[in-house]
Amino acid sequence: MLFSEMGLLPELVAAVEAKGYTEPSPIQARAIPAVLEGRDVLGGAQTGTGKTAAFSLPMLQILSKAEFNGQNKRPRALVLAPTRELAAQVHQSIVDYGQHVNMRSFVIFGGVGFQPQINAVRRGLDIIVATPGRLLDLCQRGDLQLSNIEILVLDEADRMLDMGFIHDIRKILQLIPEKRQNLFFSATYSKDVKKLADSMLHNPVEVEVAARNATADRVDQEAYIVSQKAKPQFLAEMIEQGAWTQVLVFSRTKHGANKLATYLDNQGIGAMAIHGNKSQSARERALASFKANKIRVLVATDIAARGLDIADLPHVVNYELPNIPEDYVHRIGRTGRAGKAGNAVSLVCDVEEGYLWDIEKTMKKEIPLFKIDDRGEKISVPRPATRSKLSRPAPGQQQRRGGGGGGRQGGGGGKGRPQGGRSGGGRPQGGGRSGGAQGGGRSGGAASSSGSSQGAGPSADRARKRNR
Repeated sequence: MLFSEMGLLPELVAAVEAKGYTEPSPIQARAIPAVLEGRDVLGGAQTGTGKTAAFSLPMLQILSKAEFNGQNKRPRALVLAPTRELAAQVHQSIVDYGQHVNMRSFVIFGGVGFQPQINAVRRGLDIIVATPGRLLDLCQRGDLQLSNIEILVLDEADRMLDMGFIHDIRKILQLIPEKRQNLFFSATYSKDVKKLADSMLHNPVEVEVAARNATADRVDQEAYIVSQKAKPQFLAEMIEQGAWTQVLVFSRTKHGANKLATYLDNQGIGAMAIHGNKSQSARERALASFKANKIRVLVATDIAARGLDIADLPHVVNYELPNIPEDYVHRIGRTGRAGKAGNAVSLVCDVEEGYLWDIEKTMKKEIPLFKIDDRGEKISVPRPATRSKLSRPAPGQQQRRGGGGGGRQGGGGGKGRPQGGRSGGGRPQGGGRSGGAQGGGRSGGAASSSGSSQGAGPSADRARKRNR
């Protein structure tokens, strides 16, 4: 099937084809007709499969049936996203895809001034893309009313619940009309996510194009046993010896992200950190530098796991494993997007082994586990007969991030010997090329894809030390 055969307006098809895409991804092919019919949709798919285009294209078509009425028009569609970066990218998609239709959209999130957002609301909008906290702030100040909302989209619903936005979401639901179309998209499904979906959706069309909590098939995954102290040097040598040019590294804490970025930079490997304590301008600057290949490494907390859309990202590294298995899925979903190949490497110290077992149990898949011996050779590590649940980081390392976009991280040094690579191409996806700049526009879409290389790794021992 082609986009031109899906009943979309010629203007929308033209915007998609201008990006070089003619065929929808599986979730787009199944969700777009259901949304156009006015049905509620429960959508589940791996990250990077085009969820944003799946709801933004039909939403633009539905809203375009009524013309913009000018001053003080209240928004008719609301898209909620968990992070500033994701909100900005979704908005950019709407701007790009809707460039030929008369739609007014704006992105609203915290960390920036209120006045530009208030001014945009006063001028009148069709679509608002927002993070829950700042949206409620504007409503409570009396600067925004949501009484005309016809379409509500929850994007990355699991991430929003994970970040503690459930109470904000419930407050927002009380501010919008009960009669509306609901589009609910999530990469993974927990009991809480299912409960929220059941409370919102009415006879929904279920669109699931991949197994729940599954990782992209084309992501080559491997893990290395490395002591926490050895991790920084191990990572630096892996990057250098593998000649990696673009690497997204996930760290558990903000302090750890800063520390690791500084270490890599001092080793001659250009790196910057991105996390919730950074100003919006600093986050945008770091992301722009990474996308433009001005730096080789972007060290991020989990705030970035759902908000970064980087074309052809070849490598993701879990510098520290997440204590929530689903977060692993979201992290490595930054590579191997839109059918392209990707490489995901995890560095596992002794106290993190239990997290690795939990991740494998969730995915129903074993991740190849290696270490580097005294001769610098990569050797396979046999699986233990009994997997202990006691190997977990200390309580201080297990804290989850809070409301608006924090994360987790750590710090560490080792030796190694990486190897070879592959890459590929994709379909229009749900991200724009913007990292977080804010603004209004006449709607639109973006494409996302990823490439990959296969890595090996440097030396490691299994020192039983915990990173405080």
